[in-house]
Amino acid sequence: MRPKTIAIANQKGGVGKTTTAINLGAALAMRGFRTLLIDLDPQGNASTGMGVARDIRRRSTYDLLLGEESAADIALSTDVDNLRIIPATMDLSSADSELMASSRRVIHLRNALRLRETPFDYILIDCPPSLNLLTINAFVAAHSILVPLQAEFFALEGLSQLLLTVREVRSTANSDLRLEGIVLTMFDKRNNLCQQVEDDARENLGDLVFDTKIPRNVRLSEAPSYAMPVLNYDPTSRGAIAYRSLATELLQRNRSEAPADV
Repeated sequence: MRPKTIAIANQKGGVGKTTTAINLGAALAMRGFRTLLIDLDPQGNASTGMGVARDIRRRSTYDLLLGEESAADIALSTDVDNLRIIPATMDLSSADSELMASSRRVIHLRNALRLRETPFDYILIDCPPSLNLLTINAFVAAHSILVPLQAEFFALEGLSQLLLTVREVRSTANSDLRLEGIVLTMFDKRNNLCQQVEDDARENLGDLVFDTKIPRNVRLSEAPSYAMPVLNYDPTSRGAIAYRSLATELLQRNRSEAPADV
């Protein structure tokens, strides 16, 4: 059975996208699901946040996109059992223009992930903060898209462009693509604006908005500097509790079967 592939995307930067990719991946892995994190952002923040030093990133998502390597062969182990990562390098910065010259420009990642059977239950793709060809490749390769949405003014306006892109990809290259859901991030329940954004999101998007909200949390901000998920850095913090809750809700929505023995 093929792994469930989820693209984590928002064209706006600084909304908790990479934080969500790292910590949701860790939460799924800690449940026993064999999880692969693909860092598709040239900045490589997910790789750094998982402790993958730049000098050991000899094979990367750039090689995966070019079809030169299989996902299982180049995925690196992490300090979290069941969680592996394909790191990003600055080579990805030129991948967008290189892909443009290809007639198969939007299906490179999908083809790479289908090259061979991959020993994973979940694949999470941390997309760059833009709707470029790298992100489109992720959408074409994915079963669904998870959108971290910062609880701030104009948040829903920025979401509309992403949803238009999802509809376009669904109509042209991946008819099975669906929206996994919206997760509110950097949420401060004491802030009236946060509550207003939540109310607006639920009014417009209904059940697509996860019940779990990711709070503003110092531990979440500190964890990347120690090159580990917050679930390792401080398992009892509000941020860690929230991401475990998000994983639970995601699994309930998908009614996933128990993971294979590892």
